[in-house]
Amino acid sequence: MTTSACGVDFGTSNSTVGWYRPGQPSLLELEDDKPTLPSAIFFHDDDEEVSYGRAALADYLAGYDGRLMRSMKSLLGSSLMEGHTEVRGRPMPFRVLLTAYIRELRERAQASAGRSLERAVFGRPVFFVDDDAKADQLAQDTLEAIARDVGFRDVLFQYEPLAAAFDYESRIDAEALVLVVDIGGGTSDFSLIRLGPARAGRAERRDDILANGGVHIGGTDFDKQFNLSAIMPMLGLGGELTSGKQVPAMPYIHLASWHTINNVYTRKMQDMLKQIRAEAVDKDKLDLLLSLVAARAGHWLAYQVEQAKISLSDAGQAEVDLSRLAKGLTANLSRQALDQAIGGLVERVDGAVERILVDAGLRAADVDTVFFTGGSSRVPLLRQRIAARLPEAAHVEGDLFGSIGSGLALDAQRRLG
Repeated sequence: MTTSACGVDFGTSNSTVGWYRPGQPSLLELEDDKPTLPSAIFFHDDDEEVSYGRAALADYLAGYDGRLMRSMKSLLGSSLMEGHTEVRGRPMPFRVLLTAYIRELRERAQASAGRSLERAVFGRPVFFVDDDAKADQLAQDTLEAIARDVGFRDVLFQYEPLAAAFDYESRIDAEALVLVVDIGGGTSDFSLIRLGPARAGRAERRDDILANGGVHIGGTDFDKQFNLSAIMPMLGLGGELTSGKQVPAMPYIHLASWHTINNVYTRKMQDMLKQIRAEAVDKDKLDLLLSLVAARAGHWLAYQVEQAKISLSDAGQAEVDLSRLAKGLTANLSRQALDQAIGGLVERVDGAVERILVDAGLRAADVDTVFFTGGSSRVPLLRQRIAARLPEAAHVEGDLFGSIGSGLALDAQRRLG
């Protein structure tokens, strides 16, 4: 039977809503006949228009004046959640931003479903915040409060890798011990779970779950490190001041992180950058940085780096067009450069996989299948490390952007009816 409940995957980079309908796709169409809505909002300066998803990114990249926000999920559990950003010259609390996006997500899902959706299972990472149980619980409580504010009456939560496991389970015909590897935009999450047709109908799956784990590292962290390593030195990072000290790294770190890019556009920061330029040995590079900031092109640059990272999943080389900063300027990036930039992060992800095996009391040979989901699970270095960790397991790739939402839809049908 069709359920009255839905599953909501509010992601760092993309979001989906799943609604269980026997014989039909679970994921609802949210934008341009697609089931994903990029987690982005663009506030136009010239009027009161607000655009979401692909439209938000398109408006920003087209050069409209305004404020773009991405990776808003990363705010949950952080001190920034109680802060604000400037929109149209006025302070806007970050909580209001998240509420606006999740309200839009629900309204689009309802329009697609042709009915009201008031009950939901939301996905959540195994850890919103590493090594801080209080902040982690606060993140879930904040998301639940926002969900209720936008009209969800009943709100439950499920770990995102478990939701992906339920989606995979719906398509297998034999029992298997599966490691779910969910590498999203903001977190890497893992579940070791026994799956199979005979287990799928059980309401209680606690005994099937051998271990859960995760680390607060995801695709946006890969983007950040790649940006800092490969692009920001072209704008002066690592350069020298006339005093012999290094150019301060803080502005570059802000520019390389999606949810802090707007911090570089404040008057105080721009005054600081002009002072750095006056003291810099290589003023040409600082001129490129000032040009970027003056054009408010930080999100544009971050998008170019993100696209280069994606391209390097399939190719050995990628070119970034930087002509918006200087005529004819490009950056030729290699997969080797990407591997070097993110190597430390991948080591931490690999360490989390090792810990989950230890927690479950299992050997690598005990795992039958590794199920990959999440867009950043395609990063070649990550796949190589996990293959080396679990050489005997079969590797299966799910719907990288839809497995969690589909699994949440199944979970909502079972738990909320």
